Amino acid sequence: MQLTLWTYEGPPHIGAMRIATAMEGLHYVLHAPQGDTYADLLFTMIERRDRRPPVTYTTFQARDLGGDTAALFKSAVRDAYERFKPQALLVGASCTAELIQDDPGGLAKALALPVPVIPVELPAYQRKENWGAAETFYRLVRAMAGPKLPAPGTMRSDRPNGAQPSCNILGPTALGFRHRDDVREVTQLLSRLGISINVVAPLGATPADLARLGEADFNVVLYPEVADTAARWLERSFKQPRVTTVPIGVGATKDFIAELRELGFAGPPAADFESDLRLPWYSRSIDSTYLTGKRVFIFGDATHAVAAARVASEELGFEVVGLGTYSREFARDLRAAAARYGVEPLITDDYLDVEARIAELQPELVLGTQMERHIAKRLGIGCAVISAPVHVQDFPARYAPQMGIEGANVLFDTWVHPLMMGLEEHLIGMFREDPEFGADARPSHLGHGSKPAESPSGSTPIEISPPAIGSVSESDSGSGDEIRWAEEAEKELGKVPFFVRGKVRRNTERFARDGGLALITLETLYDAKAHFGR
Repeated sequence: MQLTLWTYEGPPHIGAMRIATAMEGLHYVLHAPQGDTYADLLFTMIERRDRRPPVTYTTFQARDLGGDTAALFKSAVRDAYERFKPQALLVGASCTAELIQDDPGGLAKALALPVPVIPVELPAYQRKENWGAAETFYRLVRAMAGPKLPAPGTMRSDRPNGAQPSCNILGPTALGFRHRDDVREVTQLLSRLGISINVVAPLGATPADLARLGEADFNVVLYPEVADTAARWLERSFKQPRVTTVPIGVGATKDFIAELRELGFAGPPAADFESDLRLPWYSRSIDSTYLTGKRVFIFGDATHAVAAARVASEELGFEVVGLGTYSREFARDLRAAAARYGVEPLITDDYLDVEARIAELQPELVLGTQMERHIAKRLGIGCAVISAPVHVQDFPARYAPQMGIEGANVLFDTWVHPLMMGLEEHLIGMFREDPEFGADARPSHLGHGSKPAESPSGSTPIEISPPAIGSVSESDSGSGDEIRWAEEAEKELGKVPFFVRGKVRRNTERFARDGGLALITLETLYDAKAHFGR
């Protein structure tokens, strides 16, 4: 049934495909039925890549199930190697092909190809996309860096005096939310701190680059959902510390730099990069009082959701009223964050559960994925996207990181605009019945006394109406008494800015419920306003 609904993550072989597509010199042979090639569209259409993923499908059909599908897979592997000449091959099965149990790893190794063959066994019916990406990256790192493991008991040699420390940046993938720009921003930040980059992986790396991972002094884990498992192995095997602070927001970026200095890798910055920040200035300005106390609901992968909650609460003065994730592997981290803000954590991969929580909380702003964007639009709530899954508009051609100094500026713009632009929409709606702004009125700057120009089609201009308020049922109000809105009261409520309309509605209904009123009239609305305005 879940397959007929929206899903936050695809099956694990999509995660493996994200790793393969991000890298160079790697090819993925996927044992899959005809039709599974839909996955190409995720990269060429949504991410707008200029070439298709480096994936060869066996694309067996129903009639092949009565024959030798194993032979079909071996032919696909052999042909892929001859055609693409990769440095290494990934082999695995899709969720459907997993049921055939053809053992892609064993079949591929039997061919004795002159390149490393890395099998990935991804339990499609127990795990999902991010886990598949993490497991694939871990297997690749072990296969390529493993031969260079130091002998047991060997101590890591000290860096020569005066030598610049180096690090690996781990986690960015294809189809990742702003990963390309995050890498650029974090690389610039590390360069300012006197740290060189050894390898960025998997994005842009080759299998040969993975073999050099052990040469770095430490690892920066930008996306734990993808890189945490591999980074822990590198820490155990090569004695490389890992920096786990994700620099999303002003405070987290400062903590990221502090962690680097605590480990002894960062020197004084090459420039006063904090002067590039715009968010702290606005937070100190009188204009920011417009945002203070706005109620925000946050949902996404655990890394971005936890980071967004901190930025919203500490840097923009929002009130976090809801926090959730679909990343069950990182549920503990999100529960700890939810406890800090005094909210109930929401751990689910069902968007209907998320929609129900948003409808219940009625926040002024939603920070989420493309799922929450649709939900918020339907509920008339402002929304900004902070996490995958995302759609094509969240892969902008411009530079728009989420991390580091410029990332903090981007977050500020992205989150504030839905609230600020709400004022303009409110004014348009508030004056929609004014004679000067009605459908039959001529634009005031063109003078008076003549008829308004018709639209090109000759049709009447469309009037924008506020979302219907409707009545509150027992499930909405939490009471057995149904509260109804009189037409004139509902009309007046529609003039309230949409980003605070939910709060006004809740307060008015509570006022009516406490007073034993079943019908909210215009007078009730004004009385409630006076009561809560004291």
